[in-house]
Parts: sequence; C-alpha cells; structure tokens
Amino acid sequence: MTVTVDPTGGLGQTEMLRRLATLAGKAAQEILMDQDASVTLINQSENSTYLVRCANYGKCILRIHRTGYHSLKAIESELTWMKALREDVGIETPTVIEPRFGSSVHHVKTTELPHGRHCVFFKFLDGEEPAEDDLLASFPDLGEVTARMHKHAKTWNLPGGFERFTWNIETAFGANPHWGRWYNAPGVTSDLQPTLNRLLGTIKKRLSKFGCERERFGLAHCDMRLANLLIDGATTKVIDFDDCGFSWYLYDMATALTFTEDRSDVPELIDAWVEGYSRVSRLSSDEKNEIPTLIMYRRLLALAWIGSHAETDLARSLAETFAPTTVNLAEHYLSRYG
Repeated sequence: MTVTVDPTGGLGQTEMLRRLATLAGKAAQEILMDQDASVTLINQSENSTYLVRCANYGKCILRIHRTGYHSLKAIESELTWMKALREDVGIETPTVIEPRFGSSVHHVKTTELPHGRHCVFFKFLDGEEPAEDDLLASFPDLGEVTARMHKHAKTWNLPGGFERFTWNIETAFGANPHWGRWYNAPGVTSDLQPTLNRLLGTIKKRLSKFGCERERFGLAHCDMRLANLLIDGATTKVIDFDDCGFSWYLYDMATALTFTEDRSDVPELIDAWVEGYSRVSRLSSDEKNEIPTLIMYRRLLALAWIGSHAETDLARSLAETFAPTTVNLAEHYLSRYG
C-alpha cells in the first residue's frame, strides 16, 4: 500500500483539520452521549488525536483514523492485542471505551466528510513522555516492558482473522512501500543518493542473513518512540499501537530512537535498553550485533515517512536537516558494516 501523496484530498491541511474537528465533536456527542463535550486536537500524524472532556467519561482520548491506511479488521486486531497485553501480562495500554452495543470502532460521517472516518475512544492514561535529557534513566525499563510484550507475542495464539501490517524490506522499500519512497523525501539530492543506496543494499544483505525465524520476527509494537510512551512513577505505559504489526522484534529497539539516532549517547542508550530487556529475555550476540542495522533500517524508513507526510508539523520541522544527517549516520554505519 502506497501512502497517498495528499491525504487532505486537495483541501489543504487547515481546512481538513477544521472538518475533522467537526467530526470529532459529532463523534463525542453521538458515541459518548454528551452534547456539551469539548474536543481539543493533541496530535496530527497518521491519525488525528483529540483530548475529549465530557460529563459521562471525564477526560478521554479520541483517535480518528485517516482513510486508506488500516482496514476495520486491522484496527480491531490492534485493539485485541492491546487488551490481551493488559489482561495476560499486566502491561498498561489504553483501554477502549465501548459505550454503545459493545462496539470498539465507530464509523462517523458528517456532511463535509460524507465517507466518514473510523473513530475509537480510549480512557485517559496518566503519565508523561520520557524526557529527552534523561533517557538513560528510562531506557532499562523501556527495554524490560518491550521484552514482556515480545514474550507475550511469541506465545499468543492469534485470533482468527487477525490482520496487521508486515514491516520488512519489501514493505518498507519495495514496489508498494507503506510510507512511500525515501528518495522522494525533501533534501535527498543527487549527491546524497549513492550513499543511501549503499546503505539500503547493506541493510538488505544483513537482514536477509539475519532471517525472519519465529524467535526473531513476529508481532511487535513497531513504533516505540518517546511520543508513544508514558512514564507514571515506576511504570512505563505503552500507547499508540497504530503501527503494530509483524517485524523483527528488535525493530522495537530501533523505533525507540526514532528521529534521535544522531545523539552522542546512542551506544549508552542501546546498552541500557539491552540491560532492561535481558531481565526478561536473553539476546544472542547475533541479535545484539544487528541492532545498528535495524536502527538504520528505521532511519531510512523515517526519511520516507517525512517525504510522504509533508503536511504534518513533525515532518516540516525535520525536513531541512534529516536527509544530510541520515547520510552522516549512514557513512558511520557503513564504515563498520558496509
């Protein structure tokens, strides 16, 4: 599936956000049965996320899914795994609010968005995003909670009809990449492409050799970046499973460093994450050795994301320097692995 070039359908970001805000208000009124509910946009990325305040449920979170990304079955599968993680192993994930007929996903339409959007309401979770200047303190616990998720995934019997993306070389960089093509991203000039092509070739070679055996490849969160974590005292809570799917388990380590791969303390962060992970599951030397490869896999995939999500504030904030910094990282990586 290729990401739509203009997800606003030609309306422009401002107009689309206005229409989505109207749909969010209608969803709160219809689903939560509260005519006075207020909705405030929190984040606009793959989906639109709102903080909702209402009399019936207090604070809660509304996620409005973009069109053409996940099917209804895929969204339901995501919510099923989140629930299983809470109930089976006690990992704190968002709890779905099901106020009508036991439904988790609601399709809401407005006159301005007649095709509608899939909407999900979640109970509000307390906690704060990990501070970037103190990541070493939180990465061991992040590694531990990630290992608990992987351990669950390796033994969990997938329900019938379970549907999620696969994140591998083909779906990231093949004929129909989930997030578009990295060479269409801003700043990828002709002088940068040879290094990035060398990087991609090395990634393909090493991950092909690494393999996709069950102990290494399976259901994972696939977006464990800081924005999707909440620290509440000694508890690390995991949110936003929108990209969860089938990939290398250690891809979750790579996603924890998304957009920050050029930090000077990355080696220490990796060690801290591995230390926490090892409290639950042992990592082989081969697995540890391919963490840098998966970090560069994610970095190149993030470059593609920036190019295909130019309408988002995050992509705009990163666009100017992301490609040349990626080349610097690639050169360092290739000096060791290329």
